[in-house]
Amino acid sequence: MFTLDFDRFMIELKEGTLEHVGASNKSATAKLYDVEAVDIRTFGGERVKITFEDDGGNEVEVALDPPKAREIASEIESLEAESDTFE
Repeated sequence: MFTLDFDRFMIELKEGTLEHVGASNKSATAKLYDVEAVDIRTFGGERVKITFEDDGGNEVEVALDPPKAREIASEIESLEAESDTFE
């Protein structure tokens, strides 16, 4: 399941073209549940790209600097050590 929530976002459909209108202080939140596949690779020579995909073909891609990727990996290892959720 993929959810997408836009805050302060408005688009205009004019003659078949979508165009952003309104203030530039918009934001969005994307959530992907029930992930079935994960792909991790280098991106642009300086980043790590992680792609998450659910069984419906929805994807979320995240590009991280290597230090942030290592921090996330370390946090997952800590969770594994502290919890039986990962057993």
